[in-house]
Amino acid sequence: MQLRLSTWCEVEDYLKAQKDIIIPIGSMEQHGPMGLIGTDSICPEVVAAGISEKIKVMIAPTLQIGMSQHHLSFPGSMTLRPTTMIALIKDVILSLAGHGFTHLFFLNGHGGNVDSIKAAFSEIYAEHSLLKRPSSSHLHLCNWYDGKRVEALGNKYFEGVKGHHATPSEISLSFYAYPNAVKKADLTPKVAPVNDFRDCFDFQNNFPDGRIGSDSSLASIDIGKELFEGAVQDVLEIYQSFYQ
Repeated sequence: MQLRLSTWCEVEDYLKAQKDIIIPIGSMEQHGPMGLIGTDSICPEVVAAGISEKIKVMIAPTLQIGMSQHHLSFPGSMTLRPTTMIALIKDVILSLAGHGFTHLFFLNGHGGNVDSIKAAFSEIYAEHSLLKRPSSSHLHLCNWYDGKRVEALGNKYFEGVKGHHATPSEISLSFYAYPNAVKKADLTPKVAPVNDFRDCFDFQNNFPDGRIGSDSSLASIDIGKELFEGAVQDVLEIYQSFYQ
């Protein structure tokens, strides 16, 4: 059940029966010569859709722009400042909580978002504590890529070349979601280097084609389908434990 395709009357009826919602959150950033710029938003969005096919749950619109300043040397990448992202997440939480949603499950697709999401949660709880007002909001962060099934599939197909960015796993899942957008590219080197970085200039100097430690050429729609099915099961188990 998608919030953006519902009327306010339908949301009102939904809230009479249950008070949970999944909020996909990602980023808009380069993913190497093969990866779609929207990969980190596409992945949690498609997993959330898969969950909604199995259980009745409201799915919020995907928060598509995240904390991606380190990718800004690559055309098409967009970012929020950490403070802006924290404010955005807080406003989303407060808006939904004001309507009666109590269990807000953020399904994340970008590692760079994690600190800002956790900070937003802490801000919400701190405000309630300082005002001596109990919070009705139960907030949870889940990364779609952290589950045991997804990890096992990554080890099966991409052992040693999974990398940290523009991974064949995330690219496979995005290709499964959008098969008409599959890209091909010659990658040199085949496996990207691994190093630390600070700002976007540091990032581009260390990773000229945008990948970190990965071999994106191994991505495929078929593997993406397996990852989709595994991620749905992984996240569903966590979700059902969170919202009981």
